[in-house]
Amino acid sequence: MPDAVVIGAGPNGLVAANILADAGWSVEVLEEQPEPGGAVRHDRGVDPAFVNDLFSSFYPLAAASPVLAGLHLEDHGLRWSHAPGVLAHPLTDGSCAVLDRHIDTTAASLDAFAPGDGAAWQRLYDVWQQLRPDLLDTLFTPFPPVRAAARLALRLRAAGGLRMARSLVLPVRRMGEEEFRGQGGRLLLAGSALHADLAPESAGSGGFGWLMAMLGQTYGFPVPVGGSGALTAALTRRLRARGGRVRCGQRVERIVVRGGRAVGVRTAAGDETAARRAVLADVSVPALYGELLAPEHLPAQLMDDLRRFQWDFATFKVDWALDGPVPWRVEQVSRAGTVHLADGLDELTRFAAQIAMRQIPDRPFLLFGQMTTADASRSPQGTESAWAYTHIPHEIAADAADEGLTGRWDTKDQELMADRVERQVERFAPGFRSLIRARRILAPPTFEALDRNLVGGAINGGTTAIHQQLVFRPVPGTGRPETPVPGLFLASAGAHPGGGVHGAQGGNAARAALHRHRPPGLARAQRLLTRRDRTGTRRSPHAATPESTHPVEEGS
Repeated sequence: MPDAVVIGAGPNGLVAANILADAGWSVEVLEEQPEPGGAVRHDRGVDPAFVNDLFSSFYPLAAASPVLAGLHLEDHGLRWSHAPGVLAHPLTDGSCAVLDRHIDTTAASLDAFAPGDGAAWQRLYDVWQQLRPDLLDTLFTPFPPVRAAARLALRLRAAGGLRMARSLVLPVRRMGEEEFRGQGGRLLLAGSALHADLAPESAGSGGFGWLMAMLGQTYGFPVPVGGSGALTAALTRRLRARGGRVRCGQRVERIVVRGGRAVGVRTAAGDETAARRAVLADVSVPALYGELLAPEHLPAQLMDDLRRFQWDFATFKVDWALDGPVPWRVEQVSRAGTVHLADGLDELTRFAAQIAMRQIPDRPFLLFGQMTTADASRSPQGTESAWAYTHIPHEIAADAADEGLTGRWDTKDQELMADRVERQVERFAPGFRSLIRARRILAPPTFEALDRNLVGGAINGGTTAIHQQLVFRPVPGTGRPETPVPGLFLASAGAHPGGGVHGAQGGNAARAALHRHRPPGLARAQRLLTRRDRTGTRRSPHAATPESTHPVEEGS
């Protein structure tokens, strides 16, 4: 009997399993799919000569994560690579906003839109540098992050106090208007906010867009060499080296609760795996509370709150094998790993408004990935492995382009939408379609079939909007990994701090499980040892654990 059973071998589940194994626990991970990884997988399914990431591709949050840094995955084969440029947002008039790890390059790009906007970007970056250590601690520790939040409050006061706090909760359109005279800086922030499901007019979208842009400025948008699954492979190798087991093709159907405590799981095949100490669930919140647990084990208020749970936008994605580099109108775009495609801020607002009205957008905002540009191993020399994804509503009322899309996502729907995506690319890269050797379509049902957590193609575990963050995530009053069932811990993107590949939820759940089984005498000793000594240096018996390491700086 293992000490812990982890449901789901996505990055959070594997991080949790690794941290438990480091503490000497025996761990078994059960995964429904035939391979581990969740939304961090790649294959050669578009063309045998091309590597294509199935889901996520670029990992700024992984680069900043002290949780992943503490696992030293480079010792288990993980290597990172960067495109020459981080992000580009071209416009059809030939102008282009560029985010580069060299801040002078970013600043010069924005000054081309309006003199002085480069200095404005530098000011935002200076605030980021001031807040970064405690802001990242606040993001990557369990809610409420009392110590980190207290330190962050002091840094906020030094950075402008309430004025800075106000800026972070602004809609990104308003934040851009207040900070920049030209469109360049506004586009970098607004496009970054739409990596999640935050419209330019959404409260808090300014803070999220600023966070993503500053992560790119500091860490870049790195990719694992060889494909996104290389990150999964490193986590899996590390776990197995410590005695942990990963069993694939094992769909967990029920969490077994006896005596009011989670004691194991039962699979769809009827097999039961007992857990001596804890069950950790790297699954969506509705699946955990609506399927895996019987209702009698949960408070009525939680079940009522669950009916108000909101998913993030659905996703539609196309992968390509291209016979040559993308023929961008603007040369700077060819250097960027990530490209945002929308012809200005108003087009971003129009796109988000159509989704709000349950319409399939006629000019979809695209996040476009140039994977061979970021990692030369992804395809033969002179070619490009590429993808683009866009957001769509979960429930479809109309097709804004009036082309007959129904939202059934049958073969006809998929082909029509993929053609629309390609026409949007053609606006910024004439001749793009002539380079397509092969393509693959991932519609919302495809996402869910490949990873049950991605319900309807929702890739962030629930909306990023402020009403479902912090103490409200996943539902009010449940911001921590502990659940109402003793011995059961939530370890998925449904928990604080939300979506992204950074391992925070897995780390938080593992530490919560370890804390519950920590001897009282040891707990007191640890509290004493973590007090600051006379020199102000924090002393801790866990100096080498993930939460005490510094953010990783990956090279290209």
